[in-house]
Amino acid sequence: MQATGMLTSRPVIGVSQKFTVHAAFLLLYPGFFFYQTLLGIGVIGAYLGGYFTLVALLLLPALALAFIAAVKRNKNYLSGMDAWLVLFVIYYFSILTINYVAGADPIIIERYTQSMVFCFETYVIFRMIDLEDRRLILVAGLSLLVMSVITYYFSIGGFFFLQALGEAKSPENLATYQGFARSYIYTYIVMIAVVRSMAMRYVFYGVGACALFLNGARSEFSGAMFLIPVIELYYAKHRLYAISVLVFVIALVAGGIDEITSMLPENRILQLLDLSHSTSAVAREHLSQNALRTISENPIFGDFASYPDGHYAHNVLCAWVDFGLFGVIFFLALLISHAAWLFFNGFFSKTKSSYFVLAWAFICITLLWALTAKNMPDMSVGAAMGAFARYSYRKRNRIER
Repeated sequence: MQATGMLTSRPVIGVSQKFTVHAAFLLLYPGFFFYQTLLGIGVIGAYLGGYFTLVALLLLPALALAFIAAVKRNKNYLSGMDAWLVLFVIYYFSILTINYVAGADPIIIERYTQSMVFCFETYVIFRMIDLEDRRLILVAGLSLLVMSVITYYFSIGGFFFLQALGEAKSPENLATYQGFARSYIYTYIVMIAVVRSMAMRYVFYGVGACALFLNGARSEFSGAMFLIPVIELYYAKHRLYAISVLVFVIALVAGGIDEITSMLPENRILQLLDLSHSTSAVAREHLSQNALRTISENPIFGDFASYPDGHYAHNVLCAWVDFGLFGVIFFLALLISHAAWLFFNGFFSKTKSSYFVLAWAFICITLLWALTAKNMPDMSVGAAMGAFARYSYRKRNRIER
């Protein structure tokens, strides 16, 4: 006799929908990395421009149809998170439309429109991803390995910077280190989520840390380091003991930080140890002060497009500037409330779940970036909410065993 609430043997997501979602993930993340590598070393020209935006737009109809097909296949597939996402998109696009009609800077409108498209696509991808699909995990794992080797091999003086090679036929289309880091960490998080062996996880931690260190993207490197205790505390059988070990390791590293850094090549990641000497950190502090001044002058409605593109605070304050008090509260509530739900409804569960790790990792890293590093909404928001919806769906329907 089946337990109440158990799904039937019929899969919720059809083969074609799963193929679409997995192909989209591989094309947008490892695919971007490999295309940009070939572009950077001069093997190909910029046949697809900078790649990511064009491919994302081409994938948009297929991903939308895949999600619609999954809903039609099982009416129980829709959840409260889907409703939250719809409200989020409606509110943000309403603000964009009003300001576009009012004559706001079209570059800012375009940037936010792209961000919302990326959020929707990452939502669908991580809402429907099948972490039990061996082919996906095999391809993602091989891709992460190749991306790591490329990063190590093409690093010059301790920094992965393909523009320094001077081989690109279309250097204006070559991505910065940040684009490469984005592809790397999204693939890295998927692999970390599925690895149950602690020894193998630490191998991935080491490989990922080295690659992101050479890449030089401080946001992604900090995020990867932040995820280590976040994930290991979830798996720890004795959390108090694990916390004690973690504190001891941090104190040990802090005590020998000078010796450690002396053995490392010169790299902008080392600026994290002293942000007062980082021109980027100083600039971001200045941009945050500008945002706070704008917010103090317009606390309720903000002041949409009051800064040129690229001059916004690299944190959640930019959402307050452009979308007002309600917009930033809505955005933060979306993340914090679901982070709290995961903590109280999954973090202490005896049954360990790869889907929980995926959701927990993306929500934690998105909150970190929202506070310190990236303009919001970033595509990581879509990934976090999609992964959350995937885990809560499985938990709601008692698929987790």
